[in-house]
Amino acid sequence: MRIGVLAERTGVSRRLLRYYEEQGLLRPVRLANGYREYGEADVEAVRHIRALLAAGLPTAVIARLLHCVHEEGERLVPSACPGMINNLRRERGRIAESITRLEASRRAIDAMLTTALQR
Repeated sequence: MRIGVLAERTGVSRRLLRYYEEQGLLRPVRLANGYREYGEADVEAVRHIRALLAAGLPTAVIARLLHCVHEEGERLVPSACPGMINNLRRERGRIAESITRLEASRRAIDAMLTTALQR
């Protein structure tokens, strides 16, 4: 299938699909005329990419882990791939640090708002 059909079937723009290809997340076959040719596995891969992005993983990590996930019904399930646990733990730590920084920012803004409203 061509990129337009993949975009239609996944709800992901052509531009974003090209970005996924640039990041090594999708590897379509290139036809002699330069067109990209996608298969059914790419539809599933895009769903997996979207789920991993929604979990907060950056594309560099997704590139390492994409082959380690599969679907069970509506759920995305990790397989026992080397490095999967370490990568997920590292990303969880990164997200936890971001949450801590954001909470500190929120407290600082709350303090400023409190002061501003008291005047």
